[in-house]
Amino acid sequence: MNFLGNMIWWLFGGIILAGIWFLAGLLLTITIIGIPFGTQCFKIAGFVLAPFGRNIQLGNFGAGGLIFNVLWIILVGWELAIGHLIAGVLSAITIIGIPFAKQHFKLAHLAFIPFGAKVR
Repeated sequence: MNFLGNMIWWLFGGIILAGIWFLAGLLLTITIIGIPFGTQCFKIAGFVLAPFGRNIQLGNFGAGGLIFNVLWIILVGWELAIGHLIAGVLSAITIIGIPFAKQHFKLAHLAFIPFGAKVR
């Protein structure tokens, strides 16, 4: 069932969304300061590529992770999270879209606070 969900996800924009996250990661890793943010984009791109059957676990991010999460939220996190929340609400309009809405809500959580989160 997870494979089928991921295949449908890919057909309806999952590959494009993962590519956007990957390109954002590449752009962020150009500077030394952006490397931690770029690695989080790569983590999210991998999760976006196959979200069905995977979960997010918040871990211990420490003081450095807290600072990076605050910077992430201020710079891009809240916009990305709102985008995934809107996509989730629009997906939940139909019964068929509810599983995809759940994936967008997981992505919104990860897009808001990526540092210290583990994708399992």
